[in-house]
Amino acid sequence: MNADSIPSYSVQELNASVGALLERGFAPRFLVHGSALRPQIKKGHLWLTLSDGDASITVVCWASRLKQLNFVPTEGEGVTVVGKLNFWSARASLAVQAIDLRPSRSTIERRYEAVKELLSQEGLIDPSRKRFLPPVPKRIALLTSVPSSALADMLRTAQERWPLTELLVIPIPVQGDVAPKICSVLERLAERVESLQVNAVVLARGGGSREDLMVFDDESLCRRLAHFPVPVVTGLGHEDDRTVADLVADFRAATPTAAIVSLLPTRTSALQFLSQCRQQLQQSQRWRLRREKERLLQRRDTLRRSNPAAGVARRRDRLEQRRQLLQALSPQRWLARGFATVSNSDGRLLQSVADARPSQPLIIHLSDGEIDVNTVAIRSSRS
Repeated sequence: MNADSIPSYSVQELNASVGALLERGFAPRFLVHGSALRPQIKKGHLWLTLSDGDASITVVCWASRLKQLNFVPTEGEGVTVVGKLNFWSARASLAVQAIDLRPSRSTIERRYEAVKELLSQEGLIDPSRKRFLPPVPKRIALLTSVPSSALADMLRTAQERWPLTELLVIPIPVQGDVAPKICSVLERLAERVESLQVNAVVLARGGGSREDLMVFDDESLCRRLAHFPVPVVTGLGHEDDRTVADLVADFRAATPTAAIVSLLPTRTSALQFLSQCRQQLQQSQRWRLRREKERLLQRRDTLRRSNPAAGVARRRDRLEQRRQLLQALSPQRWLARGFATVSNSDGRLLQSVADARPSQPLIIHLSDGEIDVNTVAIRSSRS
């Protein structure tokens, strides 16, 4: 082979040609999946090795971009890298420059299961711990991002269903590694929940992917929700999404709007309830009036059958008969017929000759007066 017939490069020219070739022939943006190995921060930049078990490549995320990321993988976690090739021609070094880092589905599920298992062992996911929601809450605290479509939907639904309930809107971040900030908000709210007269709390986030909801799998956040002093309702993501926060909450709603629906009655149902109460009250009044009317009619019939005037006459006749009997048995009546009674000086009537003594002064009672006598002799008819 003639040396003049093949291209000749310096090292710099060769590396520059390889870089140009890669730049022209490779996609400017791509996704690459693998496990994060040996992640470490050097001078503010994140370096790691991405491996699929058969091959590996270096990944770098510059500090300026790292500050904007919501997820930083730990050793062995599955990750999806949104990146581009970065070729340093000076040393012919190839790496993937990360524009975004996203947890893989397996990483999300592994974190979810780990926190779920831990809290389950402590009894924080026990269904028996769940509290009943207040039937008609006076005030509800809404913890969500502000502004957001989720908040707008909740406010509109609350106004339509039950405008008497006050809504206390508390802004929180819901994207990225924001669990400490949400925990801080929950801690301050728990301290003032009684003075604020909050009856329930709604933790809400609308839409997003499952990886966006990873913050609600945070162990510390879920502990605060489990021990919150008033009932907690979650409305996170979509109907199919389920986080650990949903498991420890007192009620899990499929969406933020459904969370408000679960807490508030409707004006229509309240009107129907009042209508039923009015009908029951009217029926009760009619029944009572009918019962009292029947009772009065029965008493009137009883009075008619008893004929009070005849009863009074019969009682008068009985009293007259008793008066005549008393008169017939009166001692004065017997005295008027010639009979007399004898008593001693103490006024005690003598009923037998045995009650008298010789020379005893006695009094004979007649119908028109008394005669004082002395006992001369005592003779018994039985001797």
